[in-house]
Amino acid sequence: IIFPPPGLTPSETWEKKKNNRNSLYMSRPVRIEFPGAIYHITSKGTKGQTVFQDREDRAVFLNILDNVVSRFSWLLHSYVMMDEHYHLVVEIPKGDLSKGMRQLNGVYTQHFNRRHGLDGPIFQGRFKSVLFEKSTYLLPICRHVALNPVRVGTRSQLNRFRWSSFR
Repeated sequence: IIFPPPGLTPSETWEKKKNNRNSLYMSRPVRIEFPGAIYHITSKGTKGQTVFQDREDRAVFLNILDNVVSRFSWLLHSYVMMDEHYHLVVEIPKGDLSKGMRQLNGVYTQHFNRRHGLDGPIFQGRFKSVLFEKSTYLLPICRHVALNPVRVGTRSQLNRFRWSSFR
């Protein structure tokens, strides 16, 4: 039983909860995970912070990503690493997206903080995952991920951008 705050009736509390996405009573949405699901995943740096400062950071991230993909038997369709965020397109055969992402973001955060003398989270909140239908959307979403450096103006020629699955 949830008791309303002082001064509000239960019906006023429900209206406040229903109409306010930042209400104390709202839980975060449940992440849909099941075997064979395919997702477009993004994770951003806290307050626009750079999460890949140089080649070594990016190489370490790719190594950790490779370990996660192997450990959880994921199928990585596409990826790109920008300075302040990354995108992944992954297929999850066992329905263990959150476990793998906790490993990826957690281990990389430990590396980044240790290497740069920092502490605390480097990624903003939970990672974002968009579940999609493979047969209809895989190619357009992989294209969207691969073209991100061109779209945001980091590179004019995609074949010169090293930190992407586009080759």
